[in-house]
Amino acid sequence: MKLLRVGTAGAERPALLDAEGVLRDLTGIVDDIDGALLADAAALGRVRAAAEAGELPALDAAGLRIGPPLGRIGKVVCIGLNYHDHARETGAQPPAEPVVFFKAADTVVGPNDTVLVPRGSVKTDWEVELAVVIGRTARYVADDEDPLAYVAGYAVAHDVSEREFQIERGGTWDKGKNCETFNPLGPWLVTADEVADPQDLSLKLWVNGELKQDGTTAEQIFPVAEVVRYVSQFMVLYPGDVINTGTPAGVALGAPEPKPFLRAGDVVELEIAGLGRQRQEFKDA
Repeated sequence: MKLLRVGTAGAERPALLDAEGVLRDLTGIVDDIDGALLADAAALGRVRAAAEAGELPALDAAGLRIGPPLGRIGKVVCIGLNYHDHARETGAQPPAEPVVFFKAADTVVGPNDTVLVPRGSVKTDWEVELAVVIGRTARYVADDEDPLAYVAGYAVAHDVSEREFQIERGGTWDKGKNCETFNPLGPWLVTADEVADPQDLSLKLWVNGELKQDGTTAEQIFPVAEVVRYVSQFMVLYPGDVINTGTPAGVALGAPEPKPFLRAGDVVELEIAGLGRQRQEFKDA
């Protein structure tokens, strides 16, 4: 299923995109698309049954904002330097273990919402990423367990970053990762049953119509299953938590000088095969 949330910011309502591309209203069946729903197999079954029976009313998509496909996100865990080609382009050694950092849940915005270039920024950068959405509580996932059994679904994430704040201002990466609007998510949460292999997805990103990133999740240093297992050793992952799994080569940081960092007026578009497409205009904060 392709689950999404539509409406004005803070007042989104649950919806579903059916196989014919028609937007369907879920408000009569569920309250929201959130961790509580993803952890409730019976509720998801009712959604699926209603969709298959053609019982869901259509919504007029014209002019309707698409919000983040997940409400009440608990935490956003991010994995840095997780693509072989991205590590090569930035001159970094591939990490021996996953690099883990966080984005605050309030950085998450809709897939087509405006993204704000922070005040004082000179190195705002783009990063298309596969987002993993947790559907079952994952605590110390064992070697003999399937970590993907804890995954409810997948989405497109834009891990916008300010590289000067991240790298040159001391401390951890968090200052360059948690600026307002720095995590567009969606358009859909695609349930895990529709993604046959999370290590066989193409990722693309364009800036002002020019293709900048053209990669595949096959290049991940630590694949999705390993990331879920690894992170669960250090923290509990709850339904509705999100993991951003890293970006392929093609970011501004890895380009030759002068590096083409983002400015107000730039337009970024990104997509992952089967998971949908985003478009953001950048404006000054």
